[in-house]
Amino acid sequence: MKLLIIGGTRFLGRHLVTSAVARGHQVTLFNRGTHPAEDLPSVEAIQGDRHTDLARLHGRRWDAVIDTCGMLPRSVSVTLSVAKSNVSVGQKGVS
Repeated sequence: MKLLIIGGTRFLGRHLVTSAVARGHQVTLFNRGTHPAEDLPSVEAIQGDRHTDLARLHGRRWDAVIDTCGMLPRSVSVTLSVAKSNVSVGQKGVS
């Protein structure tokens, strides 16, 4: 499964990433790069800020998107508006 994880380098995100990779999933991270993912060599990292750089996600496809660091409803809403058009399998649960 191709996963996009928003955040993913600390706390819960780190555990999700390592677990997904261990299960053979292809993981892409989108984060500010504040905490590098250099120790996760099989993970693609797209550096950017969710408020200004979401265009970096356009034209890509994932099976699921996990947002580990959405703290404000408006931030999650903007991220979802971009991410939902990039999810390739049945858009269940995406609104």
